[in-house]
Amino acid sequence: MASKKIAAGIDIGGTNTVFGFVDRDGNILAEDKIKTGQYDEIEVYVAALYEKMMIARQKITEDVEIIGFGIGAPMGNINKGTIEYPANLPWKGIIPVADVFKKHTDLPVVVTNDANAAAVGEMIYGGAKGMKNFVVITLGTGLGSGFVVNGKLLYGHDGFAGELGHTSIRPGSSNRDCDCGKKGCLETYVSATGLKRTLLKVMADSTKPSDLRKYSFNELDAELIHQAAKKGDHLAKRAFERTGKILGFKLADVVAHTNPEAIFLFGGLALAKELIFEPAKKAMEENLLHIYRGKVKLLPSQLSTQNAAVLGASSLIWSLRES
Repeated sequence: MASKKIAAGIDIGGTNTVFGFVDRDGNILAEDKIKTGQYDEIEVYVAALYEKMMIARQKITEDVEIIGFGIGAPMGNINKGTIEYPANLPWKGIIPVADVFKKHTDLPVVVTNDANAAAVGEMIYGGAKGMKNFVVITLGTGLGSGFVVNGKLLYGHDGFAGELGHTSIRPGSSNRDCDCGKKGCLETYVSATGLKRTLLKVMADSTKPSDLRKYSFNELDAELIHQAAKKGDHLAKRAFERTGKILGFKLADVVAHTNPEAIFLFGGLALAKELIFEPAKKAMEENLLHIYRGKVKLLPSQLSTQNAAVLGASSLIWSLRES
């Protein structure tokens, strides 16, 4: 009997690197993690990661064959197999992560950013199965995006196409600072941190009572705001409405650029369901050119939130194999 083929998915984060071995149906057969920040040198980090992965592989009781390693990372460049100038990782500059990894294996190693990995994951395992044109928006600490056009992930000339979070919603010197150095970027308004900033503005402009007034900025998080909005907190609901409206306004531009069948929202803010989906859908439809109206689905991701990063990274290998 032939061995079951599995793909390795690796998600490199600023705190932890999470990995798992995934079959074609999206089942994670083994998983574990290491502390990213413990390793000052990329060579030492990759060696430790690979060793831990091989230990985890031995825990799989089935007869399996690894077919490749997919890596999702901030500022990952699929064209070069590099991570370039990441803000929250211990290594600086251009990091040749694929080349270092290939010192330990002859199998394919694919690197891209986490939002692109999520888009491929949606196509391989999630709600975009069978779709050729769709967009995935990841709503976490920041806002990431992956564009699939004619069944292929859009990478662009340098491998960095689709940075929707760093397009300007309100350019100008008086608007919100972004960690990228620009002002008025979409992710400063539409993200977990953007929602917090909007709530503080809403509270400053209103005298209405809210249980959220007792929290400092550092204590507040998107989940607290979500729970307050579900209980009917007027200011929390208004913050979500403003956030969704800005997102929908920008999604109308996305539709004009790529004419997708669907747009999937993934991440913490997407779990707020109608609080974010309803104002986003309304604003998107209001700002669409008439030829697009009523044609684009705005949907929640069907990837498991808990394992999505590993699933997305592993899907890069299945996509490579099936292309």
